[in-house]
Amino acid sequence: MKIIILAGGGGTRLFPLSRANYPKQFLKIGGPQSLLAQTVTRFLPMAAASDIIIVTNQDHLHHVRSELAVCGAGAAHILLEPVGRNTTPAVALAARYCLDILGADEQELLLITPSDHLVGKPDAFAQTIRQAAAMAAGGRIVTFGVRPDKPETGYGYIQVGAKQGDGYIVDSFKEKPDAQTAERYLKAGNYYWNSGMFAFTIGTFIDELSRHQPAIRAALDQPYAAMLENFAAMPDISLDYAIAEKSDRIVTIPFDADWSDIGSWDAIYDVLPKDAAGNAIQGDCMPVGCRDSLILGHSRLIAGIGLEDILVVETDDVILVAKKGESQKVKEIVGELKACGRREAAEHTTVYRPWGRYTVLGEGPGYKLKKIVVTPGQRLSLQLHHHRSEHWIVINGTAKVTIGDREQTILANESVFVPIATKHRLENPGDTPLEMIEVQNGKYLGEDDIVRFDDIYGRS
Repeated sequence: MKIIILAGGGGTRLFPLSRANYPKQFLKIGGPQSLLAQTVTRFLPMAAASDIIIVTNQDHLHHVRSELAVCGAGAAHILLEPVGRNTTPAVALAARYCLDILGADEQELLLITPSDHLVGKPDAFAQTIRQAAAMAAGGRIVTFGVRPDKPETGYGYIQVGAKQGDGYIVDSFKEKPDAQTAERYLKAGNYYWNSGMFAFTIGTFIDELSRHQPAIRAALDQPYAAMLENFAAMPDISLDYAIAEKSDRIVTIPFDADWSDIGSWDAIYDVLPKDAAGNAIQGDCMPVGCRDSLILGHSRLIAGIGLEDILVVETDDVILVAKKGESQKVKEIVGELKACGRREAAEHTTVYRPWGRYTVLGEGPGYKLKKIVVTPGQRLSLQLHHHRSEHWIVINGTAKVTIGDREQTILANESVFVPIATKHRLENPGDTPLEMIEVQNGKYLGEDDIVRFDDIYGRS
């Protein structure tokens, strides 16, 4: 069995905590590990790390590598989509990789899972996976249905019919319903939340593509390298639309483990512990007379008075306030921010890079102030800027600096100046994090004013 974890999505529904450059799968919710690390850890009792495949993109590569190291799964495989093409092309690429690179055959079982869900009851979850594997080996496409406990409007639904083995024949898939329809589904008793997980053999997947998605089937006929090169030409379509809603081989297994796709702030409120007044509180918060509210603080004190059924989420640069029940509309806010070209739609004030991270401390006309942290043994690209100069001040650690043809070592409490249009490089040769303050001066201070000449991360 190969575990295919889809981790290429962007961050919209949990804004402002998630952003396009730091989406939900890298957040720590429901435990000390990120959601991606929790997903990988969940499958390690069932599969070796070398049987786990993460499908993501170049922008998230360093995050994925870091999370795999955290959960001791460095042997897992990482596939990079050249462009986003939804779940069916992603799974097709993973299937081709299994056949060409991992030596699998068409009887190999694929377990497809999102990277950003919460799942409890590990023993019950493992039993469900075993049941699904047995049904998928018989040529079925298995979906995992979660029995609803409330009329949820944020999930798609699966309507099931006759019993078959450990599961049920699927009658139909339903889009996210309105409140009245969701209530009807709950009362009917034969509707399940669609968890977005699938199990099938590579052969079954190929057969169904031949019947319902011939363009993707033709792409899958190519060797892996060619498929990757032509990936952008494949249709942009999900597994639900491409196969599940069309196939006559679909069954659903009831998924009895605790599950949430935590796709909204309302869902976050549901899974967090509450105080006696029903408030979910994290961070430096002081609620007075508040009930049934979510208050998440990050960098400052949040004082709430008389709040009821309110969601408050604070980050360094954004404060979100919403009524409970309305948090699905957060994506509309993100859409507006993107339309306005606002930085907040894509990134936090702290931005992660393969070499470490930087935090914007302040900026104004002609200047920007950053704190830079370089991981031990890492180095930035050899680069120059056409529109700005930089002044580096070392706070902690040791910096190896190249400016023009000169290489020098800068220690704590020392500084160096990088003139405009001068090639330069920063490196941490030590065994502790290098912390620096960078002062930029110039008429244009955008992150795209970088000309790279050499880069160990392949960005030049």
